[in-house]
Amino acid sequence: MREIHVEPKDYAYVIGPSLEPIATVQPGETVAFFTHDAFCDMLDSNDKVPADIHMPPCPQVGPVRIEGAEPGDTLKIEIISIERVRDWAVSAYRQELGAVVPTNTTRMLSGPIPEKTFIYHFDEATGKYRYNDKLNFDWEPFIGTIGCAHGLNSFMSITPFENGGNMDVPDVKPGNTLYLPVSCPGANFSIGDCHGRQGQGEICGTALEIAAKVTLKFELIKGKTITWPRIESDTEIMCVGAAKPMEDAARIALCELIGWLVELGWDEMEAYQAVSQCNKLYVGSMVNPNYVMVAKIDKEIAYRK
Repeated sequence: MREIHVEPKDYAYVIGPSLEPIATVQPGETVAFFTHDAFCDMLDSNDKVPADIHMPPCPQVGPVRIEGAEPGDTLKIEIISIERVRDWAVSAYRQELGAVVPTNTTRMLSGPIPEKTFIYHFDEATGKYRYNDKLNFDWEPFIGTIGCAHGLNSFMSITPFENGGNMDVPDVKPGNTLYLPVSCPGANFSIGDCHGRQGQGEICGTALEIAAKVTLKFELIKGKTITWPRIESDTEIMCVGAAKPMEDAARIALCELIGWLVELGWDEMEAYQAVSQCNKLYVGSMVNPNYVMVAKIDKEIAYRK
């Protein structure tokens, strides 16, 4: 199969069913997407960056039409690689953005934090992004925003929702497989907001934001219906939930994981017990319009007979 390169002149800031596709992909094809960082690549690599640089919603490559995709199908995405297309990453503090600062929906009497931008340069010798002697971190890339269009509604690209979106889940990484619900004809798939690294929760509102070349392989599972994103690694299966409050996001992820075990042959109550004893639950993001939780369990347990 050919490898398609998708490098648009203009980027989208909405994921939705009404956007005109910029390319069409056949199931089985491999596609390389060239993504901007969350700042639309408006910065340069020097350390004297204005603190008040504008940060738009995450720019998306897409939508891309998946030939033959219909509502009720599942889009299977093998994440083959994420490559740096420059040798630096950017992170930032912004007023009204972050998990532990006052925002427009989390009112506090304390004032906003000072805004600051951090430019991390990649060191090929160590495999780390470096800002200074303390702030230097390993290269652990993943895709922050990836999703199919909803069947009816459009979402800003900063929003995580049932079909994916701005999940900021570190397990959406090379070597893993992502499964997304298809809710509109052609799926209208979009991708962007790649990260060189991010802790669970994306606490300050930005990861190590990078421009990247992302290579994916698409397959369709016809007639297989899922309701929220799923992730599979060599050793684990995982389910994603997005909502506010965070407890509701966790409940979605946990119920989805129990449901996946039932599909694998488990009795529902025994699946509930297995997840209760062996689930690993973590926060993807707690700074977006919806919070994201991931529930995972080892395949050694999930595939027991």
